[in-house]
Amino acid sequence: MNETDKTMEFTTANLAAWEEAAPIHGRQNQAQLMEAFRKPGFSCLDEVETRRLEALGVAGKDVAQICCNNGRELLSVKGMGAARCVGFDGAQGFVNQGRELAEAAGLSVEFVCTDVYDIDEGYRLSFDLATITIGVLSWMPDLERFFSVVGDLIKPEGALFIYEQHPIVEMIEPADADAPIVWELPYFNKEPCVETDGLDYYSGEKYDAKPVTSFPHTMADAIMAGINNGLAVEHFEELPHHISNSRWNVENSGIGLPMCYTLVLRKRP
Repeated sequence: MNETDKTMEFTTANLAAWEEAAPIHGRQNQAQLMEAFRKPGFSCLDEVETRRLEALGVAGKDVAQICCNNGRELLSVKGMGAARCVGFDGAQGFVNQGRELAEAAGLSVEFVCTDVYDIDEGYRLSFDLATITIGVLSWMPDLERFFSVVGDLIKPEGALFIYEQHPIVEMIEPADADAPIVWELPYFNKEPCVETDGLDYYSGEKYDAKPVTSFPHTMADAIMAGINNGLAVEHFEELPHHISNSRWNVENSGIGLPMCYTLVLRKRP
């Protein structure tokens, strides 16, 4: 089996698990989000993400979000004055939720169901800005190819904005805030992790789930994958705050690790 076939095997299985999780997530938050987006000006973006997008000048720009889940962040970007907005996600259930939220908000946003590695060539060089937020990179078995696909979406001199959990946090076993720190994995671990206890990161519901495989990538892996695919580093910031729904023990411990980061990569002209 060649590398392309291996990548397809992993992503097909992972997307089946995310499809299974979509109605569970919908029960957790779709009604509340629809009510929130009916209010003009609602945004789910935190201060860090909002500030960085404002600095990039998102107003009037064509924006793509990669692996957009239910589209709540992309809808918030649209509310900041972005022009054309397209969200790509591989689970039809989440795409449907995004369309529902867009209708509730009265916003024109396009949602496309596709494996990220198979985004249609028609979207090539279509966007001033692409965004990736928490929980995307670790699902990518081939980071170089992923950045190649994403880079192809961006117009010359456009940008890629990433707001992700810092990979150093993956070294620690996830736990509640009052749990001790348990060092689980080396930073340079390259072994994929297979899990079968579900993807409900809202309430933590466990269910007999389809298996998902995540892939460890160092900070250098992500930066160099961008550079190797025609993107130059414009901004990089490591931050101490928590943006996921796991590893509350790290945030509460006070040990001073970076827990997330922002990265802007600019496409070379």
